[in-house]
This record gives sequence, structure tokens and C-alpha cells, in this order.
Amino acid sequence: MSAADHLGAYAEGWSNGALDTILGAVSDSFVFDDPNAGKIAKADFSQYFSGMVDLVASIRGSAFEGPFMALTEVVTKEENGVLTASCWWAVPGTDLQGSGLIKVTKDGVVSERLAYYAKLSD
Repeated sequence: MSAADHLGAYAEGWSNGALDTILGAVSDSFVFDDPNAGKIAKADFSQYFSGMVDLVASIRGSAFEGPFMALTEVVTKEENGVLTASCWWAVPGTDLQGSGLIKVTKDGVVSERLAYYAKLSD
């Protein structure tokens, strides 16, 4: 698969909340960097994702129908065999949203670094 194919599958997995699709698109050296959880290796990602699914369900309820996550404003740049993608993400039915910086090679998604959009307290 090409880097673009891996990125497409990764995005589809997040949109649908499909862990197997996400894991199928990442490289063996994949690292997910969430400022609330730290750096998560591929081997630990299933546990992280399960916790995120539970958190989302607790916020929006089990009756919610729609995508797990919406990805918009995707911008990509390919240089020296590395596809870099930036996107805005939001979890419909919640206030959770932010941006992601994703690095992809022919071996799959190598990393994603999240940033959360949140209003600062007064």
C-alpha cells in the first residue's frame, strides 16, 4: 500500500471507530501522542482506544447515531517518502475537538500527535 492508502484507511478507522482498521493502517513502530495520556506505542493502543470509546459513550450516550469522529480540513504534504497530514478532528455529540499531525510512510502511519481545542478557564 502507498502512504496515501494507509492514511485513507487510518482516517476511515477513526471515522467509524474501527480499531482493527486503525491498527491495520499503522506501522510496527507507530506512536500515538496524546497530551492527556502521553506517548502510546502500537502494542498499547488497543487499551487507549477502548478507554476513548468508553469516554465518548459516557459523554454522548449509547443512543447516539453517527460517525465516531469527523475529520475535516485535511492538508497533506509529501516529501522524501514521508506523507505528512494535518487535520481538524471532532467527536460529534461532544465538545471534544482538536487537531492532529500525522506522519505516514509506505510501511503505514508512523505517528500521530494530538492537540486539543479547549476554552481556558477564567
